[in-house]
Amino acid sequence: MARSMIAKTLWTAAGVAGGLVLLTAAGAGLVMARVALTVITPVRKRPQNQSIRAVDRDAGTVTLKDTPDSAVPGRYGLWFDDDTGYAKVGGLVERADGAVTRTVEQVVFGDLHPTWRARLTGYYYLEPEELGLPVRSVNIQTELGEAPAWVFPAPDGDTTGRWVIQVHGWGATRQEGLRAVATFHEQGYTSLLASYRNDGDAPESADRRYGLGGTEWRDVDAAIGYARDNGARSIVLMGWSMGGAVVLQAITRTPSSDLIHGIILESPVVDWIDTLEYQAHLLRLPNPITQGALRLIESTWSAPITGLGAPIDLASMNFVARASDLNLPTLILHSDDDGFVPSTASRALAEARSDIVTLVPFATALHTKLWNYDEERWKTSIAGWLAENVS
Repeated sequence: MARSMIAKTLWTAAGVAGGLVLLTAAGAGLVMARVALTVITPVRKRPQNQSIRAVDRDAGTVTLKDTPDSAVPGRYGLWFDDDTGYAKVGGLVERADGAVTRTVEQVVFGDLHPTWRARLTGYYYLEPEELGLPVRSVNIQTELGEAPAWVFPAPDGDTTGRWVIQVHGWGATRQEGLRAVATFHEQGYTSLLASYRNDGDAPESADRRYGLGGTEWRDVDAAIGYARDNGARSIVLMGWSMGGAVVLQAITRTPSSDLIHGIILESPVVDWIDTLEYQAHLLRLPNPITQGALRLIESTWSAPITGLGAPIDLASMNFVARASDLNLPTLILHSDDDGFVPSTASRALAEARSDIVTLVPFATALHTKLWNYDEERWKTSIAGWLAENVS
């Protein structure tokens, strides 16, 4: 899920909502509608919320505006010039005077130079070939048409039929999961990086709206069928951010549940209402606006406003309340400073189902950047959990 994308629009809504005393009922309704639409409408244009202050080619460094994202240790992707250039940045060199200087690991394309049009990403890898592993592009037949995917076969000679299917988050694409492939390859897994409706790669749904997991799970179910037809005998589903909500829907609704032997959730949405209320609180949206937006998403009568083909049952997506419905070994990796999807629901689920849920908490890794922040801990946590919990 892309924190800055939703936040940009919600900040605008928050500014309007701050003057509610001056708003008519119709005006308040417009704010509610805008908030609701921000959550369910796929965004193609990423906001350029970072600036490059300086580039020192001799030293191999780049200086960025000091933000929570730019100041966290680790390695990241840096888009610049409205996403026409891309570089990989590494460790922190200096932080002072409102700026952060980092090493430049590689300028992949474009001319890295000072600009106000830049953004940081946790993707790091953009193309599957960068991993140096065998890979093939395939199409998975879904109810909406063919959805492209990448398949990274297990190491030569592996006959266990173990697969992992990765499900990306809100505003993201299957590129999000590339950084996880090597970890699963080392453990003998075939990796399938799937696309799903409305993500810019897979076919669009008729309403062109996110179902927040309530519709996307059908495309993951098609991916499960593809894996089964191509030799999978044991499948792990991994969901990033909103992809976690998609995975939780999939395991409780797929007719192929016998093939799923475990799930991994990275910075996951375990409870949508908790997540959306948290975001609204950070942005100081009045509670009536927040609750009104949630009702719009959940109601049949609001379809002309939201454009949703069917209402979204947010209450059914609370898997803390539905903890008893879960029966698979589950690994959750979540940072307490996430800033977008709070770790509260992840912690509550781990406490409610300590018999099957393993929680690996981080403190300062932000949202879906745990691999970037501490790759070794991230990798060993997954590898150890797989060895102990998944056959």
